[in-house]
Amino acid sequence: MFVIKLRFLKKSQQFTQMKNFSNFATLSPFRTRSYTSVFCAPILLAASMQYASAAENSNGSYYVERKSYGTSLETEPPKYVKQLNKTWLKDVNGLEDVSWLDIGLDHRIRYEHRDNDFRRAKDVIDDPILLRTRAYVGIKDILDPLRFAVELGDARRNHSQFSREYDTRDVNQGEVVQAYLELFFKETPLGKDDLGNNRPISIKVGRQALEQGDKRLVARNGYRNTTNNFEGVRAIIGQQSNDWQLETFAFKPVQRFTVQADEDNDAQHFYGALGNWRRWSQVINLQPYYYLLKQDGDKVKYDLNGRDETSATRRIDRTIHTAGLRAYGVLGKTGWDYDTNYVKQWGEQDTSLTNKTKIDHDAYAYNAELGYTFDQSWKPRLSGFYGVATGDKSSTDKKNQRFERLFGFARPWSNSDTMEMSNIRATKLRVEFDPKVSFIKNLKIDAGYNWYRLESDTDSWGPATLRDTKGLSGSDIGEEFDITARFPINSQIYTSIGYAHFMAGNFTKNATQIASNKNDPTRRDDSDYLYVQFEISAF
Repeated sequence: MFVIKLRFLKKSQQFTQMKNFSNFATLSPFRTRSYTSVFCAPILLAASMQYASAAENSNGSYYVERKSYGTSLETEPPKYVKQLNKTWLKDVNGLEDVSWLDIGLDHRIRYEHRDNDFRRAKDVIDDPILLRTRAYVGIKDILDPLRFAVELGDARRNHSQFSREYDTRDVNQGEVVQAYLELFFKETPLGKDDLGNNRPISIKVGRQALEQGDKRLVARNGYRNTTNNFEGVRAIIGQQSNDWQLETFAFKPVQRFTVQADEDNDAQHFYGALGNWRRWSQVINLQPYYYLLKQDGDKVKYDLNGRDETSATRRIDRTIHTAGLRAYGVLGKTGWDYDTNYVKQWGEQDTSLTNKTKIDHDAYAYNAELGYTFDQSWKPRLSGFYGVATGDKSSTDKKNQRFERLFGFARPWSNSDTMEMSNIRATKLRVEFDPKVSFIKNLKIDAGYNWYRLESDTDSWGPATLRDTKGLSGSDIGEEFDITARFPINSQIYTSIGYAHFMAGNFTKNATQIASNKNDPTRRDDSDYLYVQFEISAF
């Protein structure tokens, strides 16, 4: 009798919620023939219906995976890591019940063909082979609340025309990627959420690699051969299945070197807090966040590639605040999904090490993606994306408007790694689908067309180090087509094949002719990028 009554009350609450939303959608001033009344009412009604059924459809978790392109986070521990008794080692006598040990070992090899790579200052063909090996061991449960984990990595590049001595994008030999102690409390005074999930507390101390939000500001940078990581303290309240979760950290970024041992960067301190509100996850997931980057110019020793930093304009004091709000969702069975983000930056910085004149940092960025998945066997998804990150307007206005991309992942902006979240306007159309073919199981294909422009025509296209300070070269960087196919060969070998073709716009064509850019004035107007990648996991 109690169960019947409870179900009746739940249905009554859902009906009331839907009715309230419907009334709101038809109240004045929306009760007109305007665009708003025609479109908002059905959207709000659909949203209320999805919200009302959130708990029933959640299967014990509030978490809903985003569908926006390239934004899925790396798991913790990483995907190549498995619980020992869930690997082939479970068949070894005495190991069948070892659930407290996480282990992982994988190797990735990627051949790249780069023809006229605009990240380089000259028009050449380069055919590098990138090698990355990772190993992971973690202890959990058996010593709770004490846990620990170690992840080792080795990244190398062979068969390239360019020097490996100072290129930490590709080379980082024999390094500790992660090494931390963790206090993990499964049951806490915070109790459980409405679906019965515990709200644990985790505190990690040591070297760590992580991803947050849509990866554009904080990411491991998984496609790149080397990994972003940090040293410090990180605290997490809640877990992915909870209705809300809070994550905070106080870090020093790790300074990568190609051969010598990495070390923490004493010149920079990086603080952050990110929240996840998932109670309405069948309609919307909210992620408010705040980051603070502080740099002491007197302590800056190296550039990003581990060379001695000699530029006075980079050895500066900086204080940059970054605050934003992300909202994303998958609207039930409607086929629609979306992902939006707005972020504001403010602070101050020196103009150079020798000239301590302070200027304001004042920048912003935003992006939005809307997608629709068709109810077909191939699961085709069409999406449109538009994103902006500001550039500096003038070198004499005592302001820096160039967006600081922090420690983000560039690949959501460009599959050829030629764009980043600074001084950019990007428009994208993309299709993703899972073809059903007998000779390749679980094949996934995506293809996109991209338009790139400078947000400020007097600031630089960063990865290409091209700039026209007078703004006479225009703002059209160029257009790019890309296509990628991914599929497993078996349970332990995963393959990716990708191609991108870039066609230079007026800015790129003109800026390569400017002598101060030290670029090849005879280079061609287009470039090609092809790669074939195999990732082999021991478990």
